[in-house]
Amino acid sequence: MFRTLLLVVLCGIVSCSQNDRDTEKRPNILLILADDLGYGDLRSYNKNSLTKTPNLDRLAAEGLLLTNAYCPVSVCSPTRFALMTGTYPFRSWKNKGVMSNYEPSMIARGQLTLPQMLQESGYATAGFGKWHLGATFPTLDGKRPNGYGQFKAIDNGANIDLTKQISDGPVDHGFETWFGFSCASECWIMEGQNIVAALLHEFYNIESAQNKEHIQSIPPDQYLELITDKSIKFIHSQNENVEDNPFFLYYAPYVPHIPLSVSEKFKGTTEAGFYGDYIYELDMNIGKLLKSLEDTGQSENTIVVFASDNGSQFEMTSTDLDASKVSNSPKDVIKRQNLPNEHYPNGDLRGTKWSIWEGGVRTPLIAKWPGSIAAGSTSNQIFALTDIMATISALIGYELSENDAIDSQNQLPVLVGKDEIIRNSVVVQSSGNLFALRKGKWKYILRDGGESLGELYNLEADLSETENRIGENSELAEDLKMELLQIIRK
Repeated sequence: MFRTLLLVVLCGIVSCSQNDRDTEKRPNILLILADDLGYGDLRSYNKNSLTKTPNLDRLAAEGLLLTNAYCPVSVCSPTRFALMTGTYPFRSWKNKGVMSNYEPSMIARGQLTLPQMLQESGYATAGFGKWHLGATFPTLDGKRPNGYGQFKAIDNGANIDLTKQISDGPVDHGFETWFGFSCASECWIMEGQNIVAALLHEFYNIESAQNKEHIQSIPPDQYLELITDKSIKFIHSQNENVEDNPFFLYYAPYVPHIPLSVSEKFKGTTEAGFYGDYIYELDMNIGKLLKSLEDTGQSENTIVVFASDNGSQFEMTSTDLDASKVSNSPKDVIKRQNLPNEHYPNGDLRGTKWSIWEGGVRTPLIAKWPGSIAAGSTSNQIFALTDIMATISALIGYELSENDAIDSQNQLPVLVGKDEIIRNSVVVQSSGNLFALRKGKWKYILRDGGESLGELYNLEADLSETENRIGENSELAEDLKMELLQIIRK
């Protein structure tokens, strides 16, 4: 029954070039989610970028580059929630902002997730890197973990019971294999449900923790290579399975999020400062993953999707900029100075991470699937990271219920080159709880809960959002406001 449904889906949606493929063999899925990487960081999106991204540029040349793809929120954890559940994060208990240390899972009990859906469909599921969707940590005294609700605490984790398993984390939501942290400032790295290591940096500490003799200390500049090696081992292990048991690999590096923990061999390798060096290091590690797919003969039957969880926190970077002390806060945004050696991570887009502007919510998104996604293709259709779940469900023939992935739309036709408009609009949100609606060429920003006129921008004519056009388009703005309010209030 499953194979019959899969054949109908693939034959009805995927192009005829798929005919020479064994359509009964379900594709592997490699989902790569960068952390705080900007729309203008990749050369394939910004020819003036001062970073080096040869592997991601090759991925774009071999696949589809989407130019109007959106994160639901301009900060980390809500975007990851939307990606994992196909649901706008304002519908969760954490309806604004980012997850703080030791907070419980954003994912509701019984809520279907992307890895769970794939696991139920026979996929081997693994994740490496960053979760940031909450978990429940056992404590020695039965109270909340020290540092709960904060991002930095002197006595961080003092009452964590490191000998017991965490719960309601990644493996409880569909990952058979997991290695990584939840929130980096908690420090703790989980292998499955066990706390096995800690990410160490002057920003974070575990000095107050007890019974930590078994805990491995991992310097931040070694973490990227570590999760890459583990991801490659997973890919090779799956190649040994000759049965029809495809895999889902979620590769979620903590890059180029601050602290800019560039390893020594990549320091000074770009003209964009340590920030650019970090992106180059990320690109080279992604290249290792892609090569492992080729080496194991799995590249042709693997869908690779790359995106970022929000825009960059930097308006500019430079070899002259010391970013070692920059904090993860809007107050530390370094403005453009229009010097010859400046790199602009968000390109021509206004704003940064945290903001409602395009620089905060628009993401570079690349998809590759040999034989189905045309090499070197581009789409300007509106695409949201919430759509990943419905798109993959259609691909594998999984029937979502009406309560699953309620804000997700099947964009498989867009990926394989069909000239169809699937998504007419998308809701985006700032970390400070501002909302906006992108619909067609227009973007309406809601201000003061709808009491004021708000703002209206024509993104086709004004990508940098410099001219508020609400004065001459008040009726359109009112219609968009009502549409937005209806979505966020239901």
